[in-house]
Amino acid sequence: MSEDLEDDESVRNHPRYAQMFPVLRDTELQRVRRFGTLTHHAAGEYLYRAGNLCPGVFVLLQGKVRIIGRDGLGHERIVHTYTQRGEFTSDVTQLSSKPAVVDALVIEDVQALLLRPDELSALMISEADVGETLMRALILRRVLVIERGHGVILVGSGDDARLQALQNFLRRNAFPYVTLDATHEAEAIALLARLTPAPDDFPIVVCPDGSVMRNPDPGQLASCLGLIPEFDATHLYDVAVVGAGPAGLATAVYAASEGLSVAVFDCRAPGGQAGTSARIENYLGFPTGITGHALAGRAFVQAQKFGAHIGIPCEVNALHCSRSPLGLSFDDGGQIQARTVVIASGAEYRRPAVADLERFEGNGVYYWATPIEARLCRSEPVLLIGGGNSAGQAVVFLSAHAEHVHMFIRGGDLEQSMSRYLVERVRALPNVTLHTGVELTSLEGTARLERVHYRGTGGMEGSMTTHHLFVFIGADPNTDWLRPSGVLLDDKGFVLTDSSLPAFATPGRPPLLLQTSMEGVFAIGDVRSGSTKRVASAVGEGAAVVAQLHRFLAWQREEAKKI
Repeated sequence: MSEDLEDDESVRNHPRYAQMFPVLRDTELQRVRRFGTLTHHAAGEYLYRAGNLCPGVFVLLQGKVRIIGRDGLGHERIVHTYTQRGEFTSDVTQLSSKPAVVDALVIEDVQALLLRPDELSALMISEADVGETLMRALILRRVLVIERGHGVILVGSGDDARLQALQNFLRRNAFPYVTLDATHEAEAIALLARLTPAPDDFPIVVCPDGSVMRNPDPGQLASCLGLIPEFDATHLYDVAVVGAGPAGLATAVYAASEGLSVAVFDCRAPGGQAGTSARIENYLGFPTGITGHALAGRAFVQAQKFGAHIGIPCEVNALHCSRSPLGLSFDDGGQIQARTVVIASGAEYRRPAVADLERFEGNGVYYWATPIEARLCRSEPVLLIGGGNSAGQAVVFLSAHAEHVHMFIRGGDLEQSMSRYLVERVRALPNVTLHTGVELTSLEGTARLERVHYRGTGGMEGSMTTHHLFVFIGADPNTDWLRPSGVLLDDKGFVLTDSSLPAFATPGRPPLLLQTSMEGVFAIGDVRSGSTKRVASAVGEGAAVVAQLHRFLAWQREEAKKI
């Protein structure tokens, strides 16, 4: 790439350019110096490359560094050129040692301070004002590369369920991507002419390093992109949190900010079910509402800022309570140890008892409503079943995209299960029709959903033409992985805690309200028996359990002194 090319003009004209690329003053650099390591790099070297791990944030003292966005098809675009003393590289993924999504090419010999992830976290906590400048810039830069589409190339058909699954995975994990239509876009057609894929090879994925994957699942894609972290099996964490929904992330933020060593694991993405909510309007502090994706993203970054180690996607398949310390094992064979474990694995989407439902999942049946699904049903009629808050939020969101939204509920009115403000909003929407006392009976279609059949009050049978069915009928606890551990569950599979437990107590210790039947194992959020299924309640329990973790760890230390 020629040195005389200019930076992307649209980036320089960005309304938040000054916040995206700030310059630290000399007094601020002096404060940064005690956290970083002085490094030197010759012209022509790369500080980091897209698809490879980035060592951290480089704070420029002297020299010139060019940031180049590229994708797997070889397209390149200059994003920004650092020339001033006090500028710094990288984006928010450097808090977690994730792969870079851009290249950083040294144009003129560089002298810089390297802030590795742990050092960056320490700086943000110790130097709050400088940390705020860095954090804001790093977040905005990741947003920028997502908007520009540097990163993964997905090639397929927009109505392919497998393609939608990859899009949702990348979107929820804030990894940039571009989707090319396999039949209409010239670049995709040219690529496919070289690859000659079979029908079962779709979607095709081209990673930033140019490697090609055929019909990968999200886990395989995550592995290719280097998103799956490695954990030291010999390291002993104070707290291991299973689940990165609102409850788990709250625990991570409060526990890590209070000095506990924390590891968090989730098999999909930050946010759990709440992460797919189109808009949450009754969460404290957000009077205009916030999307579940945005709320989860902020909490995710906040947890990393305080030093929590987060593994996503990492699927925990077993909890080992018969030994001390406690242990978790993963699908890939890895293990970690922890003094305490917090179960925050939430719940899985409930499926209606309708034949052939699975055949249409992703081909007309969806369990969340995001911009990806909204594009698929633009200007078409859709059907949504369910009457809770999540259903209401989805109806409001879809009504702005679909021609008409039909809403089926089994009860006689929405007030029984939905917050008042949502009830009023749903009723005020002109293109929403509420059908009460109705349940789904069967689905019809060949390659995709074409028609649904239902039964109404008094046994009345009916049918409706639609290509899009959204299912929001609640969720079942995600606790199958717990059953061999001995943790007691209620008759519906939710984790029992405190007063819900049969007689259980450790002599000389008061009960801990969120502790399970196993010492050192706690449960919070939707997975806990008797919990209130609300985001605010989950966050509250995630914060409250930290005090109980401290108390339990203090007891452990006292017991160790007696030995």
